[in-house]
Amino acid sequence: MADKRDYYEVLGLQKGASEEEIKKAYRRLAKENHPDMNPGDKGAEARFKEIGEAYEVLSDPEKRTRYDQFGFAGVDPSYGAGAGAGGAGFGGFGGFDDLDLGDIFGSFFSGGAARSRSAGGPRKGENLRVRAELTFEEAAFGCTKEVPISRIENCPECSGTGCAKGTTPEVCSRCSGTGSIRSQVRTAFGVMSSTSPCPDCSGAGKIIHSPCPKCRGKGAVRKNTTTRVDFPGGIDDGQTLSVRGAGHRGANGGPAGDLLITVSVLPHSQFEREGFDIYYEMPITITQAALGDSVEVPTLDGKVKYTIPDGTQTGTVFRLRGKGTQRLNASGRGDQFVTVTVQTPRNLTNEQKELLRKLGETFGEGEGRRSKLGDILSEELKGKKKKKK
Repeated sequence: MADKRDYYEVLGLQKGASEEEIKKAYRRLAKENHPDMNPGDKGAEARFKEIGEAYEVLSDPEKRTRYDQFGFAGVDPSYGAGAGAGGAGFGGFGGFDDLDLGDIFGSFFSGGAARSRSAGGPRKGENLRVRAELTFEEAAFGCTKEVPISRIENCPECSGTGCAKGTTPEVCSRCSGTGSIRSQVRTAFGVMSSTSPCPDCSGAGKIIHSPCPKCRGKGAVRKNTTTRVDFPGGIDDGQTLSVRGAGHRGANGGPAGDLLITVSVLPHSQFEREGFDIYYEMPITITQAALGDSVEVPTLDGKVKYTIPDGTQTGTVFRLRGKGTQRLNASGRGDQFVTVTVQTPRNLTNEQKELLRKLGETFGEGEGRRSKLGDILSEELKGKKKKKK
């Protein structure tokens, strides 16, 4: 960890950078260091991963806040701070102890404000948050992927009861299964009532005399698994997909929480995306620009033919309808916009230079042309000065 660079430094930003600045910096740097653009360059590959890691933290408001306050300790489980349910990285397995579930189930089996209802009542499980990495094409058209998750589930040994096989829990006689006791204290202002966790059952409402050896009486275990997720076409970087009932298990027969998957879309080596439209910059030669030509344009569907008209200028934009991404939760697709860049030839031979000079002369270029044009401009300026007088 000592070798890690500051995430803001990695993206070339100041600490107070806006979300838009972070996104633009990531897209630019990721494209420059994309493995497809730098084949065989291990350094570029390492930078690409470093850039992705920095963006994964700084683009998430919650993680960015922890990073700004605690540095790497706030986002890396190896420091002990943890990254919460879901862990660091793209759907990682976090930094939890296998059976230390006190934090997750504190509201189930311990005291506190959550004791307003009976401890034996069903309660919905916690939501599980993870990140999933999609390629540019996967996000554009949609895909089905196995997403790794680390989820709290009922213990398979005791089916969630927390008791060893052949035994059952005993309802706490002191609190009658409510998990809390009510006490009254007489003060100068009158009788004050308060509710606190039952000391006999620690707020659980039941007492387990023979705990399950696998979960040690907790009734739940953490399981590293994968879940099959359908990502819709058109989903974009930073958007979150919800899978109902795929989160942590509920308590006392309550429903499971939801799985919330935030998408990180890898940049493309050629295309940029804005909404559902695709942008591509296409270089052409001077000859193609002047005379026109039939060219092949890369798209997400493969190469398509397009006729460049003669006299095309650099910066000209043409549209390929329906060649963008799938529209999210709707029919149809966006468009692809192609910006033409006319390339000036380099390293010309003497013969080629002479040919260009002759071509320029046919357009009236040369010293004589420039002198004549200068004389015309001078006469126009003299005329304007006379009118002002």
